[in-house]
Amino acid sequence: MFFLLDRHKRYDCVLVQGLSWMIFSFSPLDLSLLAISFWFVLAILSLFLSRIHGFHLCRMFLPGTAGSILLTMSGFLGLDGSPQAKTIPLGLPGLPFHLRQDALSSFFLLIIGFVSLGISIFSSGYFKDDHHGKEIGFLLFQYHLFLISMTLVLLSSDSYLFLLSWESMAMTSYFLVVSDHEKDVVRQAGFLYLLLAHIGTLALFLSFGILSSGGGLQDFSGYAFEQMEKGQHSSLALTMAFFLAFFGFGAKAGILPLHIWLPEAHPVAPSPISALLSGVMLKVAIYGMVRVWFDLIGIHFLSWKWGMVVLAVGLFTALFGILFALTQNDLKRLLAYSSIDNIGIIVMGLGLSIIFFGTGHPVPGALGLIAALYHSLNHAVFKGLLFLGAGSILHASGETNLNRMGGLIRSMPQTAILYLVAILSISAIPPLNGFVSEWLTFQTALSVPLLETGGIRSMVALSAAGLALVSALTAMCFVKVYGIGFLGVPRTAPMPKRHESTIPERLGMLWLASGCLLLGCLPTIVVRYLETITISLTGGGLGKNANGAGWLWLVPQSARRASYSPIVFLAVIVVTTLLTFLVIRILFRRKTRTSASWNCGYPARTSRMQDTADSFSQPIRHFFSPVYKMTRHLPLPTDEKPIFFVEIDDQSWFLFYRPIQKIVEKMSALAGKLQTGKISVYLTYSFLTLLFLLFLVKSP
Repeated sequence: MFFLLDRHKRYDCVLVQGLSWMIFSFSPLDLSLLAISFWFVLAILSLFLSRIHGFHLCRMFLPGTAGSILLTMSGFLGLDGSPQAKTIPLGLPGLPFHLRQDALSSFFLLIIGFVSLGISIFSSGYFKDDHHGKEIGFLLFQYHLFLISMTLVLLSSDSYLFLLSWESMAMTSYFLVVSDHEKDVVRQAGFLYLLLAHIGTLALFLSFGILSSGGGLQDFSGYAFEQMEKGQHSSLALTMAFFLAFFGFGAKAGILPLHIWLPEAHPVAPSPISALLSGVMLKVAIYGMVRVWFDLIGIHFLSWKWGMVVLAVGLFTALFGILFALTQNDLKRLLAYSSIDNIGIIVMGLGLSIIFFGTGHPVPGALGLIAALYHSLNHAVFKGLLFLGAGSILHASGETNLNRMGGLIRSMPQTAILYLVAILSISAIPPLNGFVSEWLTFQTALSVPLLETGGIRSMVALSAAGLALVSALTAMCFVKVYGIGFLGVPRTAPMPKRHESTIPERLGMLWLASGCLLLGCLPTIVVRYLETITISLTGGGLGKNANGAGWLWLVPQSARRASYSPIVFLAVIVVTTLLTFLVIRILFRRKTRTSASWNCGYPARTSRMQDTADSFSQPIRHFFSPVYKMTRHLPLPTDEKPIFFVEIDDQSWFLFYRPIQKIVEKMSALAGKLQTGKISVYLTYSFLTLLFLLFLVKSP
């Protein structure tokens, strides 16, 4: 018996030693390439296994978690700041692929690995009884190719491989969005997403072209990022490259007014895909902004004027996103607009960082960059959890409309607890993770006394006030979600059969919920790792005043200005709750008395007496009415069941896109006339063109 136990321990020791050897003998870049290779094998294998009758393809999501674990380890080990680079001769002649993993790319690789691990576990249960059926093999194929494409974008060290991986990411995500391609609304949403993606890619192509012009174009060496950093450019060229990159990456991230694909694509995509798009892919676009602005252009060439534009766009994007999220009844559409809000907060942090670096204040500039990166990580975790929870609700109740929900906490108690963690996180309630990154953004904005110009001071102070408003509206929005969706009583009659989500679904959500708690309770450790990114990009960090407070207290700049301890905050909450419970049990020993609640004078209570999603957001609609395009549908006197409802449209369609649509239609109509002309007219065009060319040839 003891011999068997001893042999078992030896096997465990050998296994641990083998895993340790694999982790520490491979470089972070090797682990990333190993994860890519593993996902590629799974993608090809999924297509072959889809032909086997009776094989449960949803099981193939679980092996994919091994690639996520490898990528998570690679990202964590790469945060030490020592970059690794490789050149692979797989491109065109004279244009090999350059790979490089540094602290910045390692951080975003960590986001992909950590979040995709929870999503893959969740998907193994979500797609088990899903209606996709025979197409699950193709979905698995595109799912793993999508993860590969995002990873390659982060590892690319030249514009050729970057744009190739960027386009691959767009195409694979398009096929994932249109999984239910039989529906017209799904195809339309997919087309809109693909159109915005390609317009953004064109802007990135022009931006990289400008940055490459400062390197060696004769031998095509200027396309590598290393050469772009050394290139000499005029201020006009750098300004054009900066804003073209802002436009191109902003189209993928969903900044205003390039956001229109987000609220259309998320409601039609499967929930795990929505979690991957919103939680991970939007952060790849943020990575592109940071890479181009702080690395390829460099902080010494960043202008505070650029930061003012970025800050203003981020503020308007955040306000727009949360105002429209508040008016939504569809849960997934609400979460899509909420993603626009959080992307705006991240862009605000980047804008503040550029302003402070551009005015010669590196410490608050580093703090703004850290706040933006921290919120990127936080948003990836809690927004992934929110979309996964929405998928569980859809499976359990068949509903995403908040007005037809209610009482989910009784039929889905465990999902309700996990969803509450995500809601508290996105609402910036301490000690969870959403509070930390928004608090750091506030601390950056409160460094406004360091600025000398009154106009810049006013803009930064206004952004702090706007961020406070966004935070309050976000809390109101998700009180609406949880109060209407989970609390109260069911609003549908007869009540649909509801059930708790499957074990893999709950495990996937539990993984991300634990991330919300750990990222909120250990911010000092996260900030220290993020500081290695700022040091590698800008040459400086937060300084000794911020790093000398220990692990318990988070001090962004100095203890005199501000400090925060989530552990102390959590301990106070726990102790206060326990003391309150004990006092009530000791002083009020009588048995709890139950009685019927007040019926407001009505003889009986019905579910129609509860607040609806529309009534909850009515004050916001009235106060911010100029923001919305509202159409009120009044019932007719002859209607047997009169219904009044308000239709809210995005004004961006009518201000920006409808005029463009009309211009394109008119130009297409004029071009169409050339296709229906007579042969004599075509001959006349050819003759005039020939005369014009002859005139050009003979002219000196």
